[in-house]
Amino acid sequence: MSGESSATVDERRLLLHGQAWGSVGVLAFSLSLPTTQVAVRELGPTFATAGRAVAAAVLAAGYLTWRRARLPDRSLLPSLLLVAAGVVVGFPLFTALALQHTDSAHGAVIVGLLPAATAVAGVLRTGERPSPAFWAACAAGAVAVAVFALVQGRGLPTTDDALTVAAVVCAAVGYAEGARLAPVLGADQVICWALLLSTPVLLPVLLMDVAIQPPAAGASGWACFAYTAAVSMFLGFFAWYRGLALGGVAKVSQVQLAQPLLTVAESVLLFGQELDPTVLPAALAVLACVAAAQRTRVQRQRAARYPEAPFPG
Repeated sequence: MSGESSATVDERRLLLHGQAWGSVGVLAFSLSLPTTQVAVRELGPTFATAGRAVAAAVLAAGYLTWRRARLPDRSLLPSLLLVAAGVVVGFPLFTALALQHTDSAHGAVIVGLLPAATAVAGVLRTGERPSPAFWAACAAGAVAVAVFALVQGRGLPTTDDALTVAAVVCAAVGYAEGARLAPVLGADQVICWALLLSTPVLLPVLLMDVAIQPPAAGASGWACFAYTAAVSMFLGFFAWYRGLALGGVAKVSQVQLAQPLLTVAESVLLFGQELDPTVLPAALAVLACVAAAQRTRVQRQRAARYPEAPFPG
């Protein structure tokens, strides 16, 4: 009995630590959209996307050297490439393209689907079979986002909304795969190796963009670019993947429910954006749907004692 009690205490401690690290990651990511918007509009989408990844890769190389990290096993390369494609290239690129014409508060509503999308990606990867209630809640969230996009677009979907949805899909794949890698490779090394794997592709793109148009921005533009490189693309993932690895994907990913509201608040209070009357109700509706989906999945996993996203051999 005492052994079971001790195991329960240890499990709760790990969950609390995981949620704490996950909250740090969410706080870091909540500023990604508004800072990306400023960087994109001053430096252009190509430099904002490739530049932040290359700058973060330099930090990653220094960190891995300091840690004397070994090269990852070849069997892990496909998963690392998925992480790189999802969170290093896909999400930054699609959000940069979308934020040329829309604002970060609008994008935050659509990005609010990310926790549910990450859960779906995890489901598809692990072969888990969630209940109909999980799928119903995910569908309700998607409908809420679609209605919001149609209202904002005056009855027509916009290219920017489609780009943001593509960004969500990319991030969901990267998050789910990174969470599976973290217990094997180490939470800190997942994003580092993903960044280095993406550098041979992104560095030539960056150099070509600089040759065509040398970057020029004000202090705010460079500060926001530095944030996206050092925090959004690097340090934030240290905390996020560590949290997922400690507390489990399904449980810790729930802290990301706060991210859309944080992004909306920061966009208004720190960046002076005007808040459209439909943004906050839509964000709350998406949050409620995603919370229901996450709660359904967590309860199902607890009842079935399902192991949290093990990495296959």
